[in-house]
Amino acid sequence: MVLLRDFQQNDLPKLVDILNDKSVNQFLSTKIPSPYTPEDASWWITEGSKGDLIKAIEFDSQLVGCIGVTRGEFEYQRTGELGYWLDAEYWRKGITSQAIEMLLEQVFSKTDIVRIFATVFSSNLASMQLLINSGFKHEAILEKSIFKNGKFYDSHIFAKVRVH
Repeated sequence: MVLLRDFQQNDLPKLVDILNDKSVNQFLSTKIPSPYTPEDASWWITEGSKGDLIKAIEFDSQLVGCIGVTRGEFEYQRTGELGYWLDAEYWRKGITSQAIEMLLEQVFSKTDIVRIFATVFSSNLASMQLLINSGFKHEAILEKSIFKNGKFYDSHIFAKVRVH
C-alpha cells in the first residue's frame, strides 16, 4: 500500500542511502547535494520538506521515495512544479504513479493551483513514460537547457491542467 506522509526523524538513514544511489540521483536537480550526508537529511526532515505539498512516499511501512509540488511565484502562483524520486529497488511497481495520482488529487482539490508541470532529463525515458501514463501532456523540448556533471541534456516539459 502506498502512503504519502510527512518525513520523520527515523527516515534519516534511508534518505542517505537512497539519495547516494547513482541510479536514483543521476537525473535529480543539483539542489540535492551529492554526496548526500546525514546533515543534509536532517535539514530536509526538519526544514526542507515542511509544507503541505511535499511528502514522503511510504510502501509497506518503508520510506521508498519523495514527491512534491513547488508552487510558482508572482504571475506563476497558480502553477506548480512536480518533482519525485524513488528507491531503485521499488522501480516499475506502480508506486510513483500511485503517488502522483494521490498528490495531484490533493493539490487540485485543496489548492488554487490549476497547472502542474514536470521537467525531465532527455535520457530519463522511464520518467517521461510515467508522466504520459499519469495523464500529462508532452508540451516542449528545451534543447541543451540542463547541464549536469559536465554534460548537456535536453529538458522535456510535461504538464497536466486541472479539468474542472
